[in-house]
Amino acid sequence: QVQLVESGGGLVQAGGSLRLSCAVSGRSFSTMIMAWFRQPPGKEREFLAAINWSVGKTYYESSAKGRFTIARDNTKSAVYLQMNSLNPEDTAVYYCAADLQGLSPITPTNYKYWGQGTQVTVSS
Repeated sequence: QVQLVESGGGLVQAGGSLRLSCAVSGRSFSTMIMAWFRQPPGKEREFLAAINWSVGKTYYESSAKGRFTIARDNTKSAVYLQMNSLNPEDTAVYYCAADLQGLSPITPTNYKYWGQGTQVTVSS
């Protein structure tokens, strides 16, 4: 089992930044693919970014590239999502996911573990 706990969400003005954290615990996750998704109100969950824990290789959804950065810290067993230049369309619940089971990192159902989510609200 792997436990994921997100934090760092909140209310921010348009143009601002937030850094989300995902604390990871449980069985060995050093070879896992970790990812961040978000779910805007009334919409489906959408992929943002993924990282290979062991080598640090990253992969971004095109709309996230350039504004969002995924990173991991081995010493703290955490994955982060740095978000810059936020706009109201970024308002969503943000989720951390772990242990990619399938080939596609952008498909939510391919991840075995999920956190509870953290709300991000961007005001105009």
